[in-house]
Amino acid sequence: MAHDHAHIDPESGDRRVSLAIWANALLTVAQIVGGIFAGSLALVADALHNFSDMASLVIAFVARKIARRPADARMTFGYGRIEIVAALINYTTLILVGVYLIYEGGMRMIDPPQVAGWTVVILGAVALVVDTLTALLTYSMQKGSVNIRALFLHNLSDALASVAVIIGGTLIILYDLRWVDPAITIGIALYILYLALTEIGGPIRMLMLGSPPDMDAEAVVEAMTKVAGVRDVHHVHLWQMQEHEVALDCHVVLEGQDWRDLDAVKQAVKKMLADDFGITHSSLEFETSANAHQDAALFGHEGGPTRAGTDAEHNDGTSHDDR
Repeated sequence: MAHDHAHIDPESGDRRVSLAIWANALLTVAQIVGGIFAGSLALVADALHNFSDMASLVIAFVARKIARRPADARMTFGYGRIEIVAALINYTTLILVGVYLIYEGGMRMIDPPQVAGWTVVILGAVALVVDTLTALLTYSMQKGSVNIRALFLHNLSDALASVAVIIGGTLIILYDLRWVDPAITIGIALYILYLALTEIGGPIRMLMLGSPPDMDAEAVVEAMTKVAGVRDVHHVHLWQMQEHEVALDCHVVLEGQDWRDLDAVKQAVKKMLADDFGITHSSLEFETSANAHQDAALFGHEGGPTRAGTDAEHNDGTSHDDR
């Protein structure tokens, strides 16, 4: 399972993201002011949605800068995971905003206020233009980045929300249907919650050092055991170091009683991991059949499923290699 990703010039990408940030910032301010002036909670809801997207753009912009810093003594894995932490904060904030908007929308459904329909329609149209522009700016970048793709999809969803706001404002102008505005607010809030709850799992999984969702850990283990010279594998850890970097460490039990074939087996295992699964960072600890663990956990070190056929304890005759 190879993972190929397109790349564009970093400075050009930074300029695009920066332009999208300023466009969404101006739109957010205009929608909040206009929503308060017009008495439209739907406009404020759309503004908060745009603000969350602007925050995501800022996170992506800052993370792109920080992630380019090389690993050092303080951060030996590098700085790329800062984007994951920021994304988790952003999605958590989105959930809180969505719950608040549903509450406010429900209160306004009971007693709908007067709403300036024309202000809602005009600002909704401006939002539609900005959302479309932002989507176009990030379109070519989203093919090589899961996070930029999330921004792209969010801006497309914003465009749809803006269409809903325009429709709501039109109904208020034509038929004075004041309940439409809080109803649309609740609809936008539900969609925000849907996006946040469906996407928050990814950052949580990575921060919990979970295995990549598109990679079958058991298939990786099975492939390793089929490499010539490998008798067994245990104590497997498979996780995402960063968005596009998967790491693996494990114990490999060699066939036989000596170390003569260790280097050849090591190179064969590493080549297979890189070619078949895109795992280029692997740390392998080797054991011979004579000194292998007995009933060792297949994944992790304690409490997991075990691999049968290994001996009693871990002796000193081991070899560790990291690439």
